[in-house]
Amino acid sequence: MSTYRLDRLLAPQSIVIVADTEADAGLVCRIAGNLDASQFSGKRGFVGPHPPAAVDGFEKAETLDALSFVPDLAIVVSPRAAVLKRVQEAGARGVSGAVIVADRFEADTDGKTLFGEIEAAARRHSLRLIGPNSIGLLSPHAHLNASLAGSPAQPGDLALITQSGALAAGVIEWAHQHDVGFSGVVSIGDQIDVDFGDMLDYFALERHTRAILLYVESVQDARKFMSAARLAARAKPVVVIKSGRHRQHPHTAETHTAALAGPDAVYDAAFRRAGLLRVIDLDELFSAAETLGRVRPFPGKRLAIVTNGGGIASLTVDRLIDFGGAIASLSPATLEALDAALPEHWSRTNPIDLGGDADGPRYVTALDHVLADRANDGVLVLNVPLGPASSLDVARAVVDTAAAYRRQRHSAKPVLTVWYGDRAEVGKLFDAARIPNYSNEAEAVRGFTHLVRYREALGELMETPPSLPADFQPDTQAARAVVDEVLAAGRTWLDPLEVGRLFDAYQIPITPARLARDADDAVAAAGHFFAEGLPVAVKILSPDVVHKSDIGGVRLNLANEGAVREAANDILERAARLRPEARITGLTVHPMMIRPKTRELIAGIADDPVFGPVIVFGRGGTAVEVINDKALALPPLDLRLAEDLIARTRVSRRLKAYRDVPAADEQAVALTLVKLAQLAADLPEVREIDINPLLADHTGVIAVDGRVKVAATAHAKGPSGHPRFAIRPYPQEWERRTTLSDGTPILLRPVRPEDEEMFRTFLTRVTPDDLRLRFFTPIKDFSHAFIARLTQLDYGRAMAFVAIDEASGDMLGAVRLHADANYEAGEYGIMTRTDMRGKGLGWLLMTSIIEYAKAEGLKAIEGQVLRENTMMLAMCAQLGFTSRPDPDDAGVRLVKLEVT
Repeated sequence: MSTYRLDRLLAPQSIVIVADTEADAGLVCRIAGNLDASQFSGKRGFVGPHPPAAVDGFEKAETLDALSFVPDLAIVVSPRAAVLKRVQEAGARGVSGAVIVADRFEADTDGKTLFGEIEAAARRHSLRLIGPNSIGLLSPHAHLNASLAGSPAQPGDLALITQSGALAAGVIEWAHQHDVGFSGVVSIGDQIDVDFGDMLDYFALERHTRAILLYVESVQDARKFMSAARLAARAKPVVVIKSGRHRQHPHTAETHTAALAGPDAVYDAAFRRAGLLRVIDLDELFSAAETLGRVRPFPGKRLAIVTNGGGIASLTVDRLIDFGGAIASLSPATLEALDAALPEHWSRTNPIDLGGDADGPRYVTALDHVLADRANDGVLVLNVPLGPASSLDVARAVVDTAAAYRRQRHSAKPVLTVWYGDRAEVGKLFDAARIPNYSNEAEAVRGFTHLVRYREALGELMETPPSLPADFQPDTQAARAVVDEVLAAGRTWLDPLEVGRLFDAYQIPITPARLARDADDAVAAAGHFFAEGLPVAVKILSPDVVHKSDIGGVRLNLANEGAVREAANDILERAARLRPEARITGLTVHPMMIRPKTRELIAGIADDPVFGPVIVFGRGGTAVEVINDKALALPPLDLRLAEDLIARTRVSRRLKAYRDVPAADEQAVALTLVKLAQLAADLPEVREIDINPLLADHTGVIAVDGRVKVAATAHAKGPSGHPRFAIRPYPQEWERRTTLSDGTPILLRPVRPEDEEMFRTFLTRVTPDDLRLRFFTPIKDFSHAFIARLTQLDYGRAMAFVAIDEASGDMLGAVRLHADANYEAGEYGIMTRTDMRGKGLGWLLMTSIIEYAKAEGLKAIEGQVLRENTMMLAMCAQLGFTSRPDPDDAGVRLVKLEVT
């Protein structure tokens, strides 16, 4: 349901408190008192048998039906046994939303959980629910405090969404003391209906909100969360804190890959992929709130430091480097100006140490020149009570200088401050000027780097990936045949021969394996590899023995027939003795890879219960879990994302050239990760893949060993793509080949991020007037940011088809559809190359996007068309669109097609 009716919860015109006999009177009084203190101007009611004195100004009734008005929002403080009844009554009365202020409960009723019955009752009436286990919500701009918080929240531009009511109350208390305001605070509790995805969608577009803070304990709908988080992060900074960082796997991992993909590591990968800024604790969250509440994001990470204490400045530089920032240099002009204006004993470098006796005028002089210097991206001002100068006077001077700079330059360059000693009065001064003020240098630097990380994450979200090699065409049919055979046999693990066939289908190099039923077969199989001058490895082959080494089921570096025969007999004897219940198929014989300057890596797929398939990469070998050098990413992957995954590990440094060791082929490593991600997208039944080791050197990569686990899927792959992907993968099923009216062969496919250059060329072949008809304004600059918005899609809520001339590879046109947050209607846009008119291309694109909307279950397609665009209006009429004037713009027609 997403944002449906959420405006009625966050900006209601009327509200009612519902409390039955056994309800906690203290909770009722707290909510009523907060509502009264917030000066909520709408209608207020109380429903319950025993109204407390705190609701004297409320209209009172024993039932919702008896109220004289239909409330937008109900705060249900009834005991858990009465909640279902009250939700049913609220839905039947036409209430838009309810907040359930009650503790967690999982009571069973007729075999269904009470949670399920409450949710079903609400959905029957489209009633939105927040909670249970919520402390309520605050919407300061709407003068609404319908919560249990101990202090009010003042209006501001931070939105806080939290599962923990206690954390909400704590953040509000901190904000109250630091003069930080909110656009909204929502305690979502157990997410019976309204969840993180809904609230992210709401605040991403909410006009008062400039940044969003999240406290996450668990995500229930991973695809919904990721889609909403990626959209929100592109619009404004989103900071997240996640509890349970050291929570262990709920089950014993069967592969190294699964062991590396712990729950917190997967959440971290999800946050990174969405472009969220993760913080570790409340101190860091408060630091982020202090910065984001007062400073707009800025480009760059070079920090200038102005101080009167050299030791503190040195510590600040250390923390800046620790957090990934950069110490700014001083331009020659600034250095010359400061030399002329400051005493001889100043530091003549950044940090700019003004000396312990620095007063307000000296700070002003330094700050004036540093703010004007383009060699830095932000300024941190430190003050230690050392000399005779008043810290308060210095603070006033800094405030005045920063204010004057903003007025004159209209610059986003931030000024941050740390004032040691008595900070009470100084803090009020900085708060009034909306200048971030921190208790120490570490918090200040961390606040600065939060903004740096946001801009970097936003840039990464918008980067264009390199194109995949044209010869990478996986044989999906052959791979599926392997998986289906294993599942039909009732097995979970592929044997080495099946792994080889699966990897061959996806062009993942792997050492060959030969089957041997006994020692004689093993000797014969080894002979093929001995003839190539390679020693061999012999391994037990059994569907019941996953960890072969545990029973001595692996022998390596066997150089002659005698060693092979002895190893084979010993392996079979040990397996029969140590695992008598196991089914022994035989042995496999593999050549030993002799690559003296290779690196041992690990790559694979893990299966997370929340986010589904996860790609794992790191340093491989027998001690892989002890070394724990790994990075995770959610698929699908492109080459840029794969390269980023590699770069986040320590072993990535060993892939470079050093001494007499040539650089490994990092492109081959990255491509292997992309292939694994594609395999995961194509074959939902593949649950785990463990390649350890994956050998990499200057010649490429090869898997020495691979283990693959499969399981039947509960839901088949459908129109929404892979049923378990948190991020909807490239929808290959929508690729079509057809012809235009003049016989031109056309490839019609979904747009990919790497299509940027193709779009740029296409736009140069569209006339300025056609561009204006499409974008409603003249377009002169085809910048990266402009085209990225056209090519980088969240397939979970948007689709764009591009038509390509198969003979030339040229782009001829494109159509797009972007669904609303409730996934009920989509807004379309279409453009064709000017010279393609009259060939049926526009009709082909429009009918394709209508077909897509039907398959997705959308109810309507909508669009805006300039009145002068008669050709588009005529085609819309032929397709069955209705048309009406735009009440806000006489030059625009609003077109709509009901999709059935």
